[in-house]
Amino acid sequence: MKQVRPKKNLGQHFLTDLSIAKRIADTVDEPYGDIPVLEVGPGMGVMTQYLVEKSRPFKVVEIDRESVAYLKATLFREENPIIEGDFLRMDLRQVFNGQQFVLTGNYPYDISSQIFFKMLDNRDLIPCCTGMIQREVALRIASEPGTKAYGILSVLIQAWYDVEYLFTVEPSVFNPPPKVQSAVIRMTRNQVKHLDCNEDLFKRVVKTVFNQRRKMLRVSLRQLVNSKEENGETHDFFSDPIMTKRPEQLTVQEFVTLTNMVENTLCVRTQFVDVSQE
Repeated sequence: MKQVRPKKNLGQHFLTDLSIAKRIADTVDEPYGDIPVLEVGPGMGVMTQYLVEKSRPFKVVEIDRESVAYLKATLFREENPIIEGDFLRMDLRQVFNGQQFVLTGNYPYDISSQIFFKMLDNRDLIPCCTGMIQREVALRIASEPGTKAYGILSVLIQAWYDVEYLFTVEPSVFNPPPKVQSAVIRMTRNQVKHLDCNEDLFKRVVKTVFNQRRKMLRVSLRQLVNSKEENGETHDFFSDPIMTKRPEQLTVQEFVTLTNMVENTLCVRTQFVDVSQE
C-alpha cells in the first residue's frame, strides 16, 4: 500500500516521529481513561496505531479519501471505526450514541479554532480534548490575563475548560515540515455548569472588545451600547472604572460581570426608548 500524499488544501502535515506520536496518544488517558475516544484527521495513522491499542471504544473521522483507504488497508481490516466526512459538519451526538468522549488529534492548523468552537458548543459531550496544534494558538488558549497572547480563544475556552500546555513539537518531525512550531495541549472540563450571565451575549462581548484589543472598553463597547442621547444609566455604564481597562486585563469572571453590565444597560435603554416613543 503506497503512502498517503500530504495535501496542502487540507493542511496535512504528517507526524513521522513515533515516540512523539505515542506521547500525544497517551494524553487521552488522564483524567478520563475509560470513556470513548474520537480522533480527528488521523492521516496515515501514526497516532491511531497507539490509540487503537487502548481498551476503550475508539473511532476516527477523516475527510481525505486517500487516507481513509490507507487506514482501511492497514489498521482497520477487521473492524471499521472510520467516519468518512467533515468533523465540523458532524452531529457529535451520533458518534457514540450520545455518550461522552475524549476528542484528540493532530489538528489541521487552519481549522483548529473552528474545531475548538465546535468543542465548546458540545462541551456536555466532550469532558476532555487533547492534541497538537500550532504553538502560537496553544499559547493563546493557555495564556493568562495581562499577557499579550490572551484573547478570544483564551476567554471562551477557559470559561469552560482547564487548559494545560503539555509540550512543544519541532517542525522537523513532520512531513512536510510546517513553517511554525507545534504544541500539545489538554483541555479538561471545569466545574462550571452555567455562566452567571447571558452566555450568547458573553461571547458577543468578548469578541467585540478583542476585535479592538488596543482600545479601552469604553471605546470598543460603543458598538454594543450606543445612544446619541445618553440616558443616566448609559452614562453610568461608561463611567464605571472597568471601562478604563483593555480586554486583555479582564479575567473570565470579570467578563461575566461586564456582560451583565451590558445586558442591564441594554434593557434600560430599550425601556427608555419605548417610553419616549409613546
